[in-house]
Amino acid sequence: MKIIALDSSGLVASAAIVEDDALIGEYNIQYKKTHSQTLLPMLDELKKMVELDLATIDAIALAKGPGSFTGLRIGSATAKGLGFALQIPIIEIPTLDGLACNMYGTDKLVCPIMDARRNQVYTGVYEFVKNQDSPVTYGLKVLTEQCAVSVEEIAEICNGYGREVIFLGDGVPVFTDKLAELMKVPYGFAPAHMNRQRAAAFGILASTYYKEGKMVPADKHAPEYLRLSQAEREKNEKANH
Repeated sequence: MKIIALDSSGLVASAAIVEDDALIGEYNIQYKKTHSQTLLPMLDELKKMVELDLATIDAIALAKGPGSFTGLRIGSATAKGLGFALQIPIIEIPTLDGLACNMYGTDKLVCPIMDARRNQVYTGVYEFVKNQDSPVTYGLKVLTEQCAVSVEEIAEICNGYGREVIFLGDGVPVFTDKLAELMKVPYGFAPAHMNRQRAAAFGILASTYYKEGKMVPADKHAPEYLRLSQAEREKNEKANH
C-alpha cells in the first residue's frame, strides 16, 4: 500500500509518501509563499528524489479541514486532480486528528489548537490507547471532536478531564498568555519539530483508514470548514439588515 499525503490546512505546506508503515519521503516548508506556489513543486521534487512511479500509488491522503479556507481549497484541488488523473480514491483526515498524531504514544491528553481568528480556535481533545490486537502500538482516541470554539471553552473542557495536557498548533503562540490564565491542570507545549501539521502523520493515519475502507472517490471529496468563511458571513449579515 502506497499513499501520497498532502496538507495545506495551515501555515505549513507539507507532502509525504508513505508505503505500508514506512515513511519514504517528506517535504515541509513554512515560508513567505502561498500553498499554490509550493505544494505541487514540493510533491514533484519528492517524486523525483524517491523515483516514484505514480502508477503505484493506491490513494491520496489529505487534511480535509478545518483550517485556512484558501489553504484547504488548494489542497482539495490538488488531491482531486491527482485522484482523477490516477483514478484512485481520497482518504480524508480531520486536520486536528492528524495534528494530534504528532504526539503519538504520549500518556498526556493532546489538544491541538489552530488559530481560527475572531478569538476562536479549531481544536479537539485526544488520547492514545494501547491497541488490544497489537499491544506494542497505540491508537488515537477522540475525546472531544474537532470544533471551532473560544480558547476559554477549550480550556474549560481540558480542565474538566483533570489530566495533564500537551498543546500544539499555530494557536499556541497566539494564546500562550491566555492559557496561563485559564488552565487549572498541568500543561505543556510541543517542541518546534512536532507542533505543526506534518503530512507524514496524516499519511500514517491514512494507512489505518485505508485498511478500514474509509475512502471517497475524488469527485465526492469536499473540504470541511466547520464554520462560514468571512465572505459568507458578510453576505449573511447584509441579507439580515
